[in-house]
Amino acid sequence: MPTNSIQAITANRLSDGMVVYLTAQGQWSERIRDCQSADDPGMAEALIAQARQHAESGQIVGPYLFKIARQDGHPVPLGRREIIRTTGPSVGTDLNRSKPRE
Repeated sequence: MPTNSIQAITANRLSDGMVVYLTAQGQWSERIRDCQSADDPGMAEALIAQARQHAESGQIVGPYLFKIARQDGHPVPLGRREIIRTTGPSVGTDLNRSKPRE
């Protein structure tokens, strides 16, 4: 997969910690396929500014840009961290976090 300068925005939803992606409609989706991509630095800066406003209003936390490629018209993350974030938890999914710790 070739590297390029296409970028997208990711963050974590503040209410539940889920990984989310900024969409073209200015909303947040749990699906990377819904993400808005930026092909140039100016557009990337505009998207991160929009995401920071959402962070200030308490919707999300920790927004940042990450590199993607397009494969068959769909966004594909290029970095190892982003690949892990798109595939879900890297720890046991049998952890029951709803029980109080003793």
